[in-house]
Amino acid sequence: MRLDWSAACVGIVALLVSVNGRAAVDEEAALELAKKSNCLKCHSVDVKKEGPPYREVAKKYRGKPDAEKTLYTHVTTAPKVKIDGEEEDHQIVKSKKSAEIYNLLRWILSQ
Repeated sequence: MRLDWSAACVGIVALLVSVNGRAAVDEEAALELAKKSNCLKCHSVDVKKEGPPYREVAKKYRGKPDAEKTLYTHVTTAPKVKIDGEEEDHQIVKSKKSAEIYNLLRWILSQ
């Protein structure tokens, strides 16, 4: 029996991508986009800065089916946020590629 390598490769890729129906998070790319977008000025993974730590964000949205969609809107539309009692516009993520943005959001939600 001859193994069809192309079919085997497709199967492996499909298996890797199918974890919860999503591609694995590219942590390096997520951090790069977070730095480029100045997200880390106001947020960190586990320490409160001007904005909530990503672990708090992940906890708040854990198990919610619309978490990614809600956060996508938040990082792409510059909503008003309260910082030290004053309102200001939240910065927009510096990418037009939805795949890059969703990768960043999945990384945040994985914290």
